[in-house]
Amino acid sequence: MKTLVLTLAFLGASAWATAQQKASVMEDVNHVVDNTPDSIAKALMSRPAPGSTRREGKPVLFLIGNSTMRNGTRGDGSNGQWGWGYYATKYFDYNKISVENQALGGMSTRTFYTQLWPDIRKAIQPGDWVVISIGHNDGGPIDEGRARSVLSGTGNDSVEVTIKETGVKETVYTYGGYMRKYIAEIRARGGNPVLMSLTPRNAYDPATCKIVRKPQSQWLETIGKEQNVPYIDLNEISGAKLDLFGPWKEAYHFYKDNIHTSRFGAELNARSAAEGIAASKHKGIKGLQQMLVNVKPDVVPVKREKGKPVVFITGDSTVKNEDRDDDSMWGWGAVADEVFDTKKITIANCAKAGRSTRTYLNEGRWEQVYNTLQKGDYVLIQFGHNDIGPIEKDRMRGVIPGVDEQPKVYKMEKSGDFELVYCFGFYLKKFIMDVREKGATPIIVSLTPRNEWKDGHIERRNDTYGRWYRQVCQETQTELLDLHNLTADFLDKKCGSKEKAEPYYKRDHTHTSKLGARTNAQSVAKGLRQNHSPLAAYLK
Repeated sequence: MKTLVLTLAFLGASAWATAQQKASVMEDVNHVVDNTPDSIAKALMSRPAPGSTRREGKPVLFLIGNSTMRNGTRGDGSNGQWGWGYYATKYFDYNKISVENQALGGMSTRTFYTQLWPDIRKAIQPGDWVVISIGHNDGGPIDEGRARSVLSGTGNDSVEVTIKETGVKETVYTYGGYMRKYIAEIRARGGNPVLMSLTPRNAYDPATCKIVRKPQSQWLETIGKEQNVPYIDLNEISGAKLDLFGPWKEAYHFYKDNIHTSRFGAELNARSAAEGIAASKHKGIKGLQQMLVNVKPDVVPVKREKGKPVVFITGDSTVKNEDRDDDSMWGWGAVADEVFDTKKITIANCAKAGRSTRTYLNEGRWEQVYNTLQKGDYVLIQFGHNDIGPIEKDRMRGVIPGVDEQPKVYKMEKSGDFELVYCFGFYLKKFIMDVREKGATPIIVSLTPRNEWKDGHIERRNDTYGRWYRQVCQETQTELLDLHNLTADFLDKKCGSKEKAEPYYKRDHTHTSKLGARTNAQSVAKGLRQNHSPLAAYLK
């Protein structure tokens, strides 16, 4: 049955696609060219057949939108852009409801209603939910080309047009007029409509020095009140977050243009949508609120004491390891209490073995630290051992070497998923900016030296990592604690060879024994004092 539905959708879409291909490709009002309609049949085959995700009579949440909700022909991020619908499932209990992202790039309120909506409408059953967040493509010609424009506002006006390329006659309504149609038809099927404003774009209003808010927000709010439908101001929720970011951070939430989001932007919008639903006071949305999960931000379980800041330590296995007994591998963060005065400061060792900057971020570990940070805290950021390696295979933890290199889309061999991977310097800079945003102090810590020797000296990676650390710290005016060279200097003088340095390492040339961990902790303390760091005030 699902195959038949998909085939029929494909055949209907093919005819429409042929007509669309007759129209010249043009920029929209945001100067973006979206070619998705040129391959509409393929795109429709990639979307689930409306209602096909329904399980055991459980409700379906249908997402209605455009490329900001579902980007690209397949919607899988292969172009480095994601719509927020890709991440929406994270916030709904799979055991209670299925989420169908029925959005499609290039659609306007009007073209979605005429071309895609009929099949979705038929699939709606009593108890289902429909979130409508569409309108980015509602400008442009009304009767030629893509012919996707609507009349502005919420009035009951309409106009009869004939599409020049196809000869098709059509009645075009106002933005609000189409919303009334969606709402009425959802309710007629026993479904629950939810209006949601558009995602913000990468544009500042010079008058307010804030992200531009879209006029559709006011129109939707008006229709929501008129029709007694829950209204979620996604534009404002996400816009308020972007307002707090500096220009650099705000910009990487978009990719290639000023309207379509990177993974960062898509995830931000997905969370904003969930937060907006959770915070709504409208009685008509209580049922959907009961199906939400993961809305409360994940945090580090640190016990705060009045008057004591927290020093968060982030990194890999050289910072946090087995840390068990004298015969195990140790990270220096496990013995940080030997150099920091825990009567003055609380230590939160958030490092994790095997992580690179990229995987630490991807796994949500950095987000936990970010969500927990308070003004006056400190964050020691030490990565490098796992950052230069395979990007799309094996452990998939490598990053692009360097500081200024552009991101690139990679397809992961094991999962087939796409990821926009950045350079080492980008991840460091992101961590730094995030910490400062919270009023805390970031300190970059260079990676620990490995027990590899040449001509009587332990290895130094100052031409790679060392150079990258310094460049990022210089650019961002961030303190650099050069643990790498401090410990290397000590081992050069104390040991002079790989064999004599072995007591400082355990099992291999990278991981330290308890003695080695203590040595690195002492180097941290020495570096803070040499830097006249404000964190030095919390040392023993």
